Order: sequence, then structure tokens, then C-alpha cells
Amino acid sequence: METTPNYGTLFLIPSTLGDSPPLEVLPLSVKTKVEELKHFIVENEKAARAFIKKLTPTKNQETLTLYPLNKFTTQEELATYLNPCLAGVSMGLMSDAGTPGIADPGAVIVSRAHKLGILVKPLVGPSSLILAMMSSGMNGQNFAFNGYLPVEPQQRKQALLKFEKKATRENQAQLFIETPYRSSALFKDLMATLLPATWVCIACDLTLGSEFVKTMSVREWKKQKPNLEKRPCIFIIEAGF
Repeated sequence: METTPNYGTLFLIPSTLGDSPPLEVLPLSVKTKVEELKHFIVENEKAARAFIKKLTPTKNQETLTLYPLNKFTTQEELATYLNPCLAGVSMGLMSDAGTPGIADPGAVIVSRAHKLGILVKPLVGPSSLILAMMSSGMNGQNFAFNGYLPVEPQQRKQALLKFEKKATRENQAQLFIETPYRSSALFKDLMATLLPATWVCIACDLTLGSEFVKTMSVREWKKQKPNLEKRPCIFIIEAGF
């Protein structure tokens, strides 16, 4: 009979979407698991340590081993990151904000874990994409996440037109994200490019005290410009009829 290797588990640990008290948006089970683990694969070491300290103030940070996962991580380093799991030690995978693996480099680690036969266990926490979709009033039965739009203005306009047509053709809500310092610019492009009847949802600062979520047609949005300056936002468009 084939035996299952005694591997550790890879826990997918959600973090807050901003500077809110962790236990206001995370279940106690996340705190309990972070207290147990000593090995974490993280996007940014400084941010990860700050989050762990905020969530578990008494945890000894000197006992932690953090593995940075970003654009500077080499393939050789990546190949070793799950070695603790292979040795029977459970690990945590943590995003800078929200849930690992969604609009996040952690997906490559999760994929590798599956290939190695390591159990992957997601923990409950906030996802800005799902929260925005929930609160948009748009088609929750059929939607697509498109990541970041092109930075170059003409390419961005073409992308918006393409996704607007797709939203109409397939009755599918289209989600986008943008870096906070370009949120205002994307709003201007949406107003300049989309049809007046197209619906647009803007969801900013989700789970924070400054949270703002509103869905209106382009025609209505043009009458009131929201303050999106340096605010993390999810944008959703849907065909207007």
C-alpha cells in the first residue's frame, strides 16, 4: 500500500487590507495559526513582521524564518522555499494585503505545493475583489478579474473598450485594480472612454473607516467626481441596458 509522505501543511494566511485592527476583520483561527507557525513565505519582510506583531504581540520574532517572495526572488531560491514542509514542518504563505494567491505572487508557491503533494489549507480573511463584487450589485453569477490595465494611455483605452464589449456580449461584470497613485487617472479614463449607460462600481478602502462603495452609470458619475487620490480601489464595469 502506498503511504502518504509526512509533509507539513502550507497555510494560506490572509492579512488586513489596511491599518485596521486585525481581529476586526480576521477570525481568531488566523491568530491561533500564526502563533503556531515559525516559517512564513512573505511578499515584504518588514510588512509581514509588522502584521505578525500586530496580530500576535507576544510572539517572539527572533524565532521566525521569513522567505521573501517578490520580483527579486530567484528560481533557485523559489525551489527551496517549501523545504520545511517537505521536512514535516508546516508553513504560512502571507500576502501584503488580503488573501494570498489572488492578484498576488503567492500563486506560484501554491502551485508548487500541489505539484509536490503538500497539503494546502486556505484560511478565512478579506479579499478586496470579493468584497467589491458583493457590494456592487452587479452580476455575481458571471464576472471576470482582469488585473491591471495597461499604463500607456492608448492601450488602456483599447483595453477598456474591449472589456466593455465583453461585458455587454457575455453579460459579465469586469473587475480591475490599479495602484493607489493611479486610481484618479483610471477614473478619468473610464469617464472618457465608456458609454454613458455603462455601469461602474468604485470600491475604495474596503474594511477601513474610510470605506467607499458606489455603483452608478457613467452618465451619473460624470456629475460627481469622487476623491480617489492615493486610495486602493477596485473598479467594476457592467453593461447598461
